[in-house]
Amino acid sequence: MLNLDRRSRKRSWLACAGGLLAAAAIGLSAYAAHGVAEPLAQSHLQTAALYAFGHGLALAALGRRSDRLLARLALALLLLGTLLFSGSLAGNALAQWPTRLAPVGGTTLMLGWVLYALDALRR
Repeated sequence: MLNLDRRSRKRSWLACAGGLLAAAAIGLSAYAAHGVAEPLAQSHLQTAALYAFGHGLALAALGRRSDRLLARLALALLLLGTLLFSGSLAGNALAQWPTRLAPVGGTTLMLGWVLYALDALRR
């Protein structure tokens, strides 16, 4: 029998954040295509949108299924890394912020994926 009780369904802030990242990525990509003339700014926004969308999709899909601590930590690192990486590039394109946090974000993304892979081996 199908259980439709709201209390039995698990909420996931990681899946929610993933959906919001994917939505923001669509806006960034559209703005890059239609609202920015400078090629470097367009490139930074498109790259930020690509990473935000891909990792947002991963968080939305995997966030609810992460019952183990290592998996939740890995996905939290994916969220943090995406915010640092994509945020740094978007901040540079939109407000001329330095991109110093992009390498930190990229490294955090790689660490998150490695931890997720290790968790997959431990199941």
